[in-house]
Amino acid sequence: MKPNFKLLILLAVISGMTLSCKKYLDVTPDNVATIDYAFRNRNEAENYLFTCYSTIQNMGPSNKDGAFTTSGEIYFPNTLTEATLGSRDAEQGFHLIRGVQSTDNPSLNYWDGEQLGQPIFKAIRRCNIFLENIDRPKDLAQFERNRWIAEVKFLKAYYHFYLLRMYGPIPLIKQNLPIDAGTDEVRTKREPVDVAFAYIVSLLDEATPDLPLTIQDPARSLGRITQNIALSVKAEVLTTQASPFFNGNPDYTGFKDKDGVNLFPTAFSAEKWNKAMLACQAAVKSCEESNLSLYHFTSPGNLPTISATLKTVMDIRQSITENWEKNPEVIWALNTQFDFQSMAMPRLTNAMVQNMDGARGNFAVPIGMAELFYSKNGVPMAEDAGYDYRGRYAVAAAGTDSKYYLKSGYQTIKMHMDREPRFYADLSFDGSCFFGNGQTDPENMLYVQARGANSIAGPKDNIRVNVSGYWPSKLVNYQSVFGTEVAQAGFRIPLIRLAGLYLLYAETLNEVNGPTADVYTYIDKVRARAGLKGVKESWASYSTNPGKATSKDGLRAIIQQERRIELCFEGRIGWDLRRWKVMQDVLSKPIQGWNIQDTTPEGYYRQRNLVIPVFGLKDYLWPLKYNDLIVNPNLVQNPYW
Repeated sequence: MKPNFKLLILLAVISGMTLSCKKYLDVTPDNVATIDYAFRNRNEAENYLFTCYSTIQNMGPSNKDGAFTTSGEIYFPNTLTEATLGSRDAEQGFHLIRGVQSTDNPSLNYWDGEQLGQPIFKAIRRCNIFLENIDRPKDLAQFERNRWIAEVKFLKAYYHFYLLRMYGPIPLIKQNLPIDAGTDEVRTKREPVDVAFAYIVSLLDEATPDLPLTIQDPARSLGRITQNIALSVKAEVLTTQASPFFNGNPDYTGFKDKDGVNLFPTAFSAEKWNKAMLACQAAVKSCEESNLSLYHFTSPGNLPTISATLKTVMDIRQSITENWEKNPEVIWALNTQFDFQSMAMPRLTNAMVQNMDGARGNFAVPIGMAELFYSKNGVPMAEDAGYDYRGRYAVAAAGTDSKYYLKSGYQTIKMHMDREPRFYADLSFDGSCFFGNGQTDPENMLYVQARGANSIAGPKDNIRVNVSGYWPSKLVNYQSVFGTEVAQAGFRIPLIRLAGLYLLYAETLNEVNGPTADVYTYIDKVRARAGLKGVKESWASYSTNPGKATSKDGLRAIIQQERRIELCFEGRIGWDLRRWKVMQDVLSKPIQGWNIQDTTPEGYYRQRNLVIPVFGLKDYLWPLKYNDLIVNPNLVQNPYW
């Protein structure tokens, strides 16, 4: 088909692209007048390639990520005197758990590219235009042309997958419509989810062989798509398809289009889990053969020797915040840097009080999340035979044996004692030690004081306040310094890292074969880095329910909790909770925090409700905007909306 130059209207220059240290993500063709110009030579075609990447880079900020904002891992208050994310509009994703989503003007609307949502269908059209025209440049070597085609096929697959996770059945934009397309052609229909999954996988399979295994020139091209990324995304796609929400979900049995076609599969398929397992296996094998490995912290020469206890904490913290060029665990990260360290940082010094805007600390972790982490024995607190679960809220003084976790002698609650290393690596709270912020002497670490308005980290006003008493300090680089001046050491939150892929593989292995040696192997790799014994040993030695680790259902629950702990605050768990079809259960309990205004330990450690979440069956999928249904009568609304 002859290219239609009028389609270039769709190619308006992308404004506001995220600034980047990687040159290739900053390039957008200026004043493009024709497709002929855009593909007249290699350089112009490469510029257009990078516009295909631009939408995915603009999806990076965490407040635009529905999985980050709606998972219940982080609570953001709606009562602050001032907007601390720049505007009230920037907060809207965090408030969806209050039941404020609507069909009139949906928040995080990625279908239309509104309300913080990116215009994904426009991004797919750009990909199609690229694929239709990339044969034009005469000075483009065939091997490079093949790589670029593969990259854009991957992006096209991922854009469809992103929509599929959010909306379920979606139209598949396999090629762009001509400008003179008739009404019936323009009014697309939503395809059944299994058809959409199959199309996404086919694009990934087409793309993978022509992608590089790894990036050879990281200074210029890190962040571009590799075989390891494509294989890992395929593993996520197929695991999502096999999971309970998309695999024989009875809540969507009657969900049909206007022609009576079922949009969700009506029966469970065990074969989907087998395909997911094989995809995870292939991804793990490729990553390990590429020398990817779990991250372990190496102290720079300017740091003193740190204890094994603190070394484990840093192994965990830096697996997220380490420079991606030095982190062997990162499979895929966007070029966009995490922009909310100040929201995850507790005030630690008087200098930080003088500059409270430097570390506002509004990202509040609910008590329920703090309780999710294991005891020091690597099992849930409620299942640990030696843990005083009923007395966990009793006040006690921290001992010297936990001096790298808690300020010695500080009055806190027993729940903050004898927990696994990830608890101390990922969270800051009243009495917890903090390695970093310019103070890296292990014997003289800063610590959090959060009780009442007179404390350094406590509530001074209704703006720079953490309303739960827990900060997700996993999201703060230890090299960042907050004080009267702020110097942040930037980092990128991984979209996929090896620990998550290991746990995904373990999940699929368990679903296919039940508890086997391979399942334990891949869970235990992650647990070992976190300073824990293996699953079988931990449950046999410490749990009141030792049989849990040896049954398929029990091991499923263990794997899910392991993922929720290991990947917390990274924007992954919101999708997991949806595909597992457990988000309604997770958000059925009030989100709680401590009584932060009280100055005494006994008064401070009293639970108070912050919000009672509103999450029903309809909230598993985003609604389509009502106006879209008017414009295109072939579309049907998602159930329960």
